Amino acid sequence: MQQVFQAATEFCGISSCRCCGMDSGVAKAPSFILATEYYPPDPSTTAIYLGAIANAIALDMHTVVLSGTYGSAKQNSGSDTPDVVEIANWRPPKQALVRRLIASSALAIRLFWGVYRRATPGDVVMSVTSPFTLPYAITLAARLRGARTALLIYDLYPEALMAAGLARPTSLVTRLLRMANGWLFRSLDAIFVIGRDVPPLLLRYQHVLADTIHFVPNWTLLPIGFREPNDASDFRNPFSASFIVGLCGNLGFTHAPRTVFEAARLLQHERHIHFVLSGWGMGWNELKALHASENLKNVTLLDPVPEEQLAEFLAMADVWIIPYRRNVAGVSIPSRLYNLLAVGRAVIVGTEPNSEAGLAVAEEDIGWVVPPEDPINLAQAISAAASDRAETLERGRKAAVVALKYSQQSSTQRYRDIVQRLRESND
Repeated sequence: MQQVFQAATEFCGISSCRCCGMDSGVAKAPSFILATEYYPPDPSTTAIYLGAIANAIALDMHTVVLSGTYGSAKQNSGSDTPDVVEIANWRPPKQALVRRLIASSALAIRLFWGVYRRATPGDVVMSVTSPFTLPYAITLAARLRGARTALLIYDLYPEALMAAGLARPTSLVTRLLRMANGWLFRSLDAIFVIGRDVPPLLLRYQHVLADTIHFVPNWTLLPIGFREPNDASDFRNPFSASFIVGLCGNLGFTHAPRTVFEAARLLQHERHIHFVLSGWGMGWNELKALHASENLKNVTLLDPVPEEQLAEFLAMADVWIIPYRRNVAGVSIPSRLYNLLAVGRAVIVGTEPNSEAGLAVAEEDIGWVVPPEDPINLAQAISAAASDRAETLERGRKAAVVALKYSQQSSTQRYRDIVQRLRESND
């Protein structure tokens, strides 16, 4: 048995094998375990949200975070905060799909072992859907140990793969993922979703109970308040156009940035409208290639701004666009929407009306919802916004008020309440 422990220690990449609970003393089993690849100091929004959730739950019960982020163990800071255990992790570039699959599978195995060695009956174990291999491993480990299980869904597979054109509905990969999902969703005691468009997709699986699904939206990460457009700002000053249209953020598999570029082409003779595009990811590379080949005079590409300048940058535009691909309702995270609301800007969303982003924009009358991958309708919405700038700014003022509904305190309290109920259901 000691040889097994030694081998596990070497595999985990941690000299004391803390991820396996094999510290020098007899460790008390935690009440809540979060297994994730992303955690502070990782700068991603996923890490920021998970850090806040773990910190909130740690106010109620002993909390351990098994993290695949380098440097995360330094987050340990005392009582009423999570114990963060860093797990060795290899992160190939995002475009290296095969290597990323190998790395995510290796991390899932390490985190499986970490949960299996730590969890005990009555504990609550939660994972997230990034990487996609993780929830299956973590849920299995928790079930084997008799712990309660929870999952936070940020990306839904195979739907995300199909929306990106990487898998067909009848492909072997799709069928295998749906079989695995059937087991996964039935095995969970709680499923957290950040959009109202996700439950209908989950309930297509047999024996998934509606009362296990909990809608808890993400929240704004910027100070909330309407900002008047300032022509003298460093970001807006370089452009002579009176109406600025913005696009920013990660442009991944579920986004359609080409649609924005095509709308800009349709509006290139409208001299009072200018497009400022900024971002990263696969879609950003596509935008750079399009702009290099066509060099539209009404389009400017900018590198992402530092975090401390984000609020000023977002306040630069009169309206922001979030362009999704077709059929991504319930699949893509609308987290960037909340920061746009926080600075008080109207939003044009290219998406299905039943998506969370579409529902939020339409219900609150804070922008426009147009069909996805439809540059003609997008251009018409932009023209409408520019033709009545005062009304567009008024929608931005309403957006800042709506942003108050998406607070960290209310969302994290919801997580605390549900996790506490899971824990007490075993008492």
